[in-house]
Amino acid sequence: MGGQCSVQEKGLHLLMDNHLWIEEFPGAVTVCDTEGIILEMNARAKRMFREQGGSDLVGTSLFACHPEPSRTKLRQIMEKRTSNVYTIEKKGLKKMIYQAPWYLEGQYRGFVEIVLELPEAIPHYIRE
Repeated sequence: MGGQCSVQEKGLHLLMDNHLWIEEFPGAVTVCDTEGIILEMNARAKRMFREQGGSDLVGTSLFACHPEPSRTKLRQIMEKRTSNVYTIEKKGLKKMIYQAPWYLEGQYRGFVEIVLELPEAIPHYIRE
C-alpha cells in the first residue's frame, strides 16, 4: 500500500476536506465568525430558518435573527467562548440546541450552533 490512497479514498478525503458531508447531516448546522456573521449553513439549517431568509442569512448577523434575551445570551457565550446546551419544544417537536466556539489551528474563529430534533423518549445509559 505504501501510503497511497485509492480513488475512492481520495474522493472521501475531498468530501471531508470540503465539508460536503455536513450538507445532508440530519441536524441544522450554522457557523458564524467572531463578530456573529453567518459563514455557513447546511441544508437543514436553511430549511429551519426559511421564514427568516434561509440561505440569504449567510453573510448577515446572527444577532438580527434572535430576539432578546437570546441576543444577550449569545453575546455572552461568544465573549466568554463557552458552550451552551439546552432543549426546547416548539410546535410539538423537541430539540436539543448545542452552541459552542470553534477554532482553527488553535485560534478562536467563531461560534457554531447545532440543532437536533429529539425523539419522544431517549434512552440514557450509564457506562463505567
